[in-house]
Amino acid sequence: MKADAVRGHLDGVLLAVLEAGPLHGYAIITAVQRRSGGALELRTGTIYPALSRLERTGLLRGSWESSGERRRRSYALTDAGRRRLADERTAWREFTAVIGSVLNPAPPAAGDTV
Repeated sequence: MKADAVRGHLDGVLLAVLEAGPLHGYAIITAVQRRSGGALELRTGTIYPALSRLERTGLLRGSWESSGERRRRSYALTDAGRRRLADERTAWREFTAVIGSVLNPAPPAAGDTV
């Protein structure tokens, strides 16, 4: 799947994978790949700026943790992030319903004119 297909929906994707609990960047990338059946492969150059932006806007809370000698940043949803995720899901359902009605129109009823 083209990376452009995610554009405009990246925030919702990231918030959704963090809904179950905190993850670090690589684990987020892996979760997106797993949940999409391998169709979505986010690059670090895409994900980390988005995570930073979501943190700056208060939708995520980041914290540093140690793993052996390495430190990595873990991200968790804030209450505002949970509300935004709910909004993203509503917007997604509306978007897919509208596009679906265009791409897969219902057959005209008897007597209707196009």
